[in-house]
Amino acid sequence: MTSQYLINELERQDSWRLFRILGEFVEGFDVLPLFLPAVTVYGSARIPAEHPFYDWGRRLGQGLVARGYSVFTGGGGGAMEAANRGAQEAGGNSIGLNIELPREQRANSYLTRGLHFRYFFVRKVMLVKYATAFYLLPGGFGTLDELFETLTLVQTLKIRPMPIVLIGTDFWGGMIGWLRDRVVAEGLIEPRDLELLRLTDDVDDAINLVAMVQHGHARRRDDLV
Repeated sequence: MTSQYLINELERQDSWRLFRILGEFVEGFDVLPLFLPAVTVYGSARIPAEHPFYDWGRRLGQGLVARGYSVFTGGGGGAMEAANRGAQEAGGNSIGLNIELPREQRANSYLTRGLHFRYFFVRKVMLVKYATAFYLLPGGFGTLDELFETLTLVQTLKIRPMPIVLIGTDFWGGMIGWLRDRVVAEGLIEPRDLELLRLTDDVDDAINLVAMVQHGHARRRDDLV
């Protein structure tokens, strides 16, 4: 097998991969605008149903639907399932953007509409592009990745400022302290950058923050990529 054959085979595979990527973008662009206005909820797939964090997610989904929003999540279990469950129970649009993974990630059973993605970066664009606010329940690497990417987009003015709400002061407080005491102190971000985050234990207070979106801070749908 020649090296040129291998190069040609890799080029062929990349070409087909490009079509798969475009297909995922097209489906998201076609489907998700049907469910606006929408709010995105992030959080761990590993949170059990009996955990207080799960109850927060469920109440959050219910409250956001009562405000007139569709609820977008990553479509998996745990915190995502909780938010989708609350949205469905409240009679609203419960949308899951599920990702194909070797383990852990299966679409939860509380979706009124589900999309399936192979590529993380396409899914992440869709979770950000159509949202008017972001809520983060406790989570691991995936949730942290989504948090800091969203913060970067707002900080660099790639998207308009909007609520980024961290629910759970005990869970998130240490991270906020580290950002303030080390990252700000070293001059790596500005003190005002921390003002992009809202931290609360009160789900009702968190839900009320979407009022700022309803009163003149709504984003255009074409603000991002």
